[in-house]
Amino acid sequence: MPAPSAPPSRASGVWLVLLTLLSWAAVPLFLRQFRDDGVIDPYTANGWRYGISALFWLPYLLWLARKGGVPKALLLAAAVPVAFNLLGQTAFAWGPTLLEPGFFSFVFRVQIVFVTLGAYLLFPPERAVLRTVRYWLGVGLVALGSVGLFLFRDKVGTPGHAPQAHDATFWLGVAVAVSSGVFFAGYGLSVRYFVSKYSPVVAFGVICQFTAVGMTGVMLVLGREHGASAFGMSPFQWLLVALSAFIGIAISHVMYYASIKRIGVSVSSGILQLQPILTAVGSTFIFDERLTPLQWVSGLVGVGGAVLMLVAGAAAHTKKADTLRAEAEAQGS
Repeated sequence: MPAPSAPPSRASGVWLVLLTLLSWAAVPLFLRQFRDDGVIDPYTANGWRYGISALFWLPYLLWLARKGGVPKALLLAAAVPVAFNLLGQTAFAWGPTLLEPGFFSFVFRVQIVFVTLGAYLLFPPERAVLRTVRYWLGVGLVALGSVGLFLFRDKVGTPGHAPQAHDATFWLGVAVAVSSGVFFAGYGLSVRYFVSKYSPVVAFGVICQFTAVGMTGVMLVLGREHGASAFGMSPFQWLLVALSAFIGIAISHVMYYASIKRIGVSVSSGILQLQPILTAVGSTFIFDERLTPLQWVSGLVGVGGAVLMLVAGAAAHTKKADTLRAEAEAQGS
């Protein structure tokens, strides 16, 4: 009789989510660099990045399909997550071209509110969290931090970074960041609702293929020179596109799924709330982005609120599980 396999270690889960954190913190920086290079637009960047990611996963999926490891039902179930992913990725790639990467990332994190509200509507076990004081305190902190980011911004702007100086561009960027957060909230919820019963790696691989087809179509219609402007990039610029595809899409999602399996969704999601801080620090050194001191305070307050919401959700889930366990034991006695 074979020995039972050891459960995945929590230490490896922490390392995996930290690598995911670094990967996703780098994505807005890549996107901003593409804008500054001036060769490719956001639609072209998305088309090539997702195309490269799809090619990375395609051999594995074809091999798995030959063995019958890709359920036909998954192809249909992936339709809704793909639609949300297309919208979210398009807005996300556009955002750092309108706003500084750090500021954009702080605003984007308001998605945690939409994730929780969506979970309340779709998943009855999640509803207990909305009856906790900690959850609403977290919502208040997220709202307070978001308002502070707007009120305390430098309306004059820093040299070479005019978007914060022009209110029309600034507010368009804010709308894009919030929209991206809403679409990605829908993406995460629909993944859980429609494809959670399938292998996460296989489900992501399928979603990646369909998203790549959609992104390529958008690029061909809206991209500069229908996406052909990418052929004007230097070898180093191509390297950046390939790295952003691999780091930000192809491998980071798999690391995230693996971290959830080892340390749970609440801990993993809580750690990922640090992403705007790392992005803002990187943007400070790379692009000379300058958040005002009060904006930093506001951003940290918002991140703290998001973490508090996750803690409230984890506590409510644990309480519910304990109640069900106690009821089961009482019925069995």
